[in-house]
Amino acid sequence: MQGYPLAAGHVAHHPARGTTVGPAARRGAVEGPRAYRVRMGLEGWLLTAALVVALVALGLTLVLLRQHAALRAELAAREAASSSGDVSVPSGPRLAFVANPSKNGAAAIKVSLLARCAAEKLPEPVWLETTIEDPGVGQTREALSRGADLVVAVGGDGTVRAVAEGMVGTGKPMALFPLGTGNLLARNLDISVTDREEAFRILLDGTDRSIDVGWLQVLTPAPVDDVAPDEPPATEAAGPRHLAPGPHDPEAAALAPADTTKHIFLVIAGLGFDAAMVADADATLKSKVGWIAYFLAGARHLHGRRLDMTITLDDHPPVQARLRTLMVGNCGKLPGGITLIPDALIDDGVHDVAAIDTRGGIMGWAQLFGEVVLQGFGLKNDLPNKIGRIDHARAERVLLHVERAEQVQVDGDVLGRAVEVRTWVEPLALVVRAPIPRLSTR
Repeated sequence: MQGYPLAAGHVAHHPARGTTVGPAARRGAVEGPRAYRVRMGLEGWLLTAALVVALVALGLTLVLLRQHAALRAELAAREAASSSGDVSVPSGPRLAFVANPSKNGAAAIKVSLLARCAAEKLPEPVWLETTIEDPGVGQTREALSRGADLVVAVGGDGTVRAVAEGMVGTGKPMALFPLGTGNLLARNLDISVTDREEAFRILLDGTDRSIDVGWLQVLTPAPVDDVAPDEPPATEAAGPRHLAPGPHDPEAAALAPADTTKHIFLVIAGLGFDAAMVADADATLKSKVGWIAYFLAGARHLHGRRLDMTITLDDHPPVQARLRTLMVGNCGKLPGGITLIPDALIDDGVHDVAAIDTRGGIMGWAQLFGEVVLQGFGLKNDLPNKIGRIDHARAERVLLHVERAEQVQVDGDVLGRAVEVRTWVEPLALVVRAPIPRLSTR
């Protein structure tokens, strides 16, 4: 019928448009058999590519699902550990650093040490700084009250003494990070005073050992109006001499009467020449040339007077002697590779006493120096009538009395001037972190 479309493939007549060709006829007219096969081939490839993409997407989906499941399992494990108290936290000891901020490079050392603790995944450390009023004892006790497992003295001999005083009898270990001039205890424990990396490894991985500590107490300080032997007497023109030291005046403290509180020492205490040498060392020079400043200061006292001294060891009768100095040692190494008391042991429960005397000016001091060098190699000079000598004894308690007040020092810290002092040992009272003993070479 006119006006209605016919089935595909049939010819339709339209009065206005004329003859119309169906779809199949059109394709047949436009495409040849070969072109039709090409088009069907492309459609097949597209279908294959679509299937491949679908498979890849399915595989990725499975992988993501597995990762998601693993993540959920890990989160569940963490939640379970948290609820049971087994939380993953930094491991290792909690360190507390008691530092002397006046030492050269102390600010930079603080940054380095805190960063190193973080890199080692240690618990957050405590950092406390000493003051003139409190050189470290109070800070050490605060560190222990805050749960420190190891207290590290960052500074020189004075800081080490103060930290040790706060640690004695606690059973907790202290460690050393040397920044001072003498670093006496570090040298005697074979802790490097120049290699900071090694010092840090020792405080972290070293072994704990118990050592003796020494105590010194001034029984009779110098009279307030007494004049130091090497100081000129006061005159009206010069004005009065004020011997009472101020908190920022170490020179006045060296000339002043020593206080009568007890003082800890870990290496060596002395009365006489050695204390005068320490007291006279220039602080600026020490910061530039280190321990050599002590020897330069000592040269100014080589011609000082000898001391009339009464020495009592334990329960033995008193002995009268004329000496340059007397030192009581817990251990024997000094800066410069000098071993003053070769037989001293830091954990034997007894102190070693060294009585030093010289006569004949510089020749006596030269012979004394030779004596010290020889005994460092295990050799002794038993020649009679020596003009420079060092005599050794051992005791748990020592009582010293001099006719005129002399300067007193403990581990390089000058206490002032005294007439009578006593020392005693407290065996194995301090735990220190020391290097692990090395095996000897064959």
